Amino acid sequence: MSTQDVITRSDSGCGHITLNRPKALNALTLDMCRSIIAALQSWQADPDTGAVIIDHGEGRGFCAGGDIRVLFESLKGDGREARDFFRTEYGMNHLLFEFKKPTICFMDGVVMGGGAGIAMPCRYRVASELTMFAMPETGIGLFPDVGGGWFLSRLPGRIGQWLAMTGARLNGADCMSVGLATHYLPHDALAQVKLRIANAPDAIDAILRDAAMPPPMAGIDRQRHAIDRLFASDRVEDIVAALKADPSPWAAEQLAQIEKKSPRSCKIALRQLSLGRRFTRFSDNMRMEFRMATRLIEIPDFIEGVRAFVIDKDNRPAWTPPRFEDVSDGEIDAIFAPLPAGEEWTELWKE
Repeated sequence: MSTQDVITRSDSGCGHITLNRPKALNALTLDMCRSIIAALQSWQADPDTGAVIIDHGEGRGFCAGGDIRVLFESLKGDGREARDFFRTEYGMNHLLFEFKKPTICFMDGVVMGGGAGIAMPCRYRVASELTMFAMPETGIGLFPDVGGGWFLSRLPGRIGQWLAMTGARLNGADCMSVGLATHYLPHDALAQVKLRIANAPDAIDAILRDAAMPPPMAGIDRQRHAIDRLFASDRVEDIVAALKADPSPWAAEQLAQIEKKSPRSCKIALRQLSLGRRFTRFSDNMRMEFRMATRLIEIPDFIEGVRAFVIDKDNRPAWTPPRFEDVSDGEIDAIFAPLPAGEEWTELWKE
């Protein structure tokens, strides 16, 4: 049930998944996703398993996302491994969302992209002073996937749209303020809390309530009004115009970040969140995101974004097209269109 990169075990009626790839900030691989799925399916069927803990081993990252270097190499060929990765990862996200037993994710470190895809479906999401949350995918020509269309669109006001477009980073207090986390615990208390939960998985609420502490003041609270006002539109051009018209240094910083992102990805992300907010089933959101991912990995922006920020690290991507106004509505429509018969994403238990 385990690989070197992810450790799964069961103790005293509690399943335990530990991400264990510290040199890569626990970036997810296809095999890691498969191991997590196998463990969850086993525990789902086991009447003696009362809850599941998800955490990471040594290092500062809970999970920095998917291993985009592997995806990059796959797309130099036929891209089969990249498509298999997204299909499997999204199946894992959906399995966590539908999991019938309590799941507790300890977001104690870097939580980006695929890491958020593991954490956000969990019933309990524990932040600490080491938490650093972000969805930075528009900066590499993708979009905030792994369920981002669902959970970002349900954050208060326009915070989800701001996070998707800018890739802004939130600390643990920020995560508590906007609802990304359910509890705030000091890092030094986590080991004891995990042990208590493992020994009494039917007492999770009381254990977390007793151990939790009030978070520090959340920095994001100072910008909530500005975010709702400046990111009010579902059109990138409107948001850019509003930021340009605002004289505050904060608005200038947000504009500078957006102008680094893939124009196509920013437009797609806003459409994604608008549609995701309307879904009543998480599976419908994941089907939409698989269509998007399948289309976008075939477009040069993803390869260019990974080259610029991960491979060559010159931080100078040449987006195509380079301007927001050059991305047509027709291009965006095509990204969201249904896939051919037999290629759509389906729930694991329907395959």
